[in-house]
Amino acid sequence: MMQVFTFPGREQWPQLLERPALDAAALETSVSRILQAVRTEGDAALRLFSLEFDRTELTDFTVSPAEWEAAEAAIPADLRAAIETARANIDAFHRRQVQMSEIVETMPGVRCWRRSLPIEKVGLYIPGGTAPLFSTILMLGIPAQIAGCREIVLCTPPGKDGSVHPAILYTAKVAGITRIFKVGGAQAVAAMAYGTETMPRVDKIFGPGNQYVTAAKQLVQKDGVAIDMPAGPSEVCVLADATANPAFVAADLLSQAEHGADSQVLLVSTSAELITATLQEVERQLETLPRKELARRALDNSKAIQLATPEEALELVNAYAAEHLILSCTEAEAVAGRVTTAGSVFIGHYSPESVGDYASGTNHTLPTNGYARAYSGVSLDSFVKKITFQQLSADGLARIGSAVMTLAEAEGLDAHARAVSVRLQQQTS
Repeated sequence: MMQVFTFPGREQWPQLLERPALDAAALETSVSRILQAVRTEGDAALRLFSLEFDRTELTDFTVSPAEWEAAEAAIPADLRAAIETARANIDAFHRRQVQMSEIVETMPGVRCWRRSLPIEKVGLYIPGGTAPLFSTILMLGIPAQIAGCREIVLCTPPGKDGSVHPAILYTAKVAGITRIFKVGGAQAVAAMAYGTETMPRVDKIFGPGNQYVTAAKQLVQKDGVAIDMPAGPSEVCVLADATANPAFVAADLLSQAEHGADSQVLLVSTSAELITATLQEVERQLETLPRKELARRALDNSKAIQLATPEEALELVNAYAAEHLILSCTEAEAVAGRVTTAGSVFIGHYSPESVGDYASGTNHTLPTNGYARAYSGVSLDSFVKKITFQQLSADGLARIGSAVMTLAEAEGLDAHARAVSVRLQQQTS
């Protein structure tokens, strides 16, 4: 169960806000072995790892037309409607992120602008183990389509019978993704990073996963493959005061705890009564969850912290830099304006984190493990590269040339200065 801390001193905050620790060295060694095997042996290594980790023997990693058809028939009407609601909202939010190029004349004759171009080839990783996260397909596939990525590859682990969960296939079709490979874990990241006989190499890899997937993504960066962001297990922080409903807060905490045993939840409040009532409600609701054993283990990594003032509570929340931050308090909008570090913020008593996970329109692929201090969640920008352009007229070069030559000579880079002076001399000759 969650540990409770009352009025901890600031010197205790760093320790209180630590995430669950992993044996990084052992993990990296294990994952490096997988990456190297896939890089050198290709599909043969994928087949061996599929047998070792997924307990399935595959000769073909691609999804067949018959599997696509069966998946569509297996999706009930209410789920189809829910997926369509989520698709429409996510599309609407991300489509508004398209930016038009604007030409800026920084001085007469000197024109500068920036143009967004899609990343050509992207790979999406969709977990399919204890929970098939088909909602993530919408979060990644929709902005990839809006950006105009030419090739979108999706990897997801197969079941023991070699099949892919029908909801994953159906949602992929809704998102316009047609290339799906039955490969999971670190080996899927390796296949997308290096390519195999069957799978194409991509330029950037997106998607959540377990500690092996996360470690693999971080390691392939060393070989020039971009990733969406560094990430760890899922987490939520709830900032709640005496006006919060303990049942609401408990449900929000459990919604993240059920992700997995390595997840973490944090409750921060100025009200001892709210903390006590919430923890009682957590125990009550926990018993009704099918994934209660996973959630219970996550709660062992989790904390409830009472602080003296709302200002101090917000300061601690900003120091934590949560993936998901719920503001269940009075004047929540005003408090939101003072949030400086978080992946995504949920304002007020009626904004559960679940809506962002599924259907409000914002993206649920977010920085965890404190990375929200420096990283943003996935957006349309994640799927584009931005190229800057400049164009100078002869008059523009004459106006700016003296400054450029002076700066270059001050740095001892005479050839830089000459690239300007040779042009200016020709103008005056």
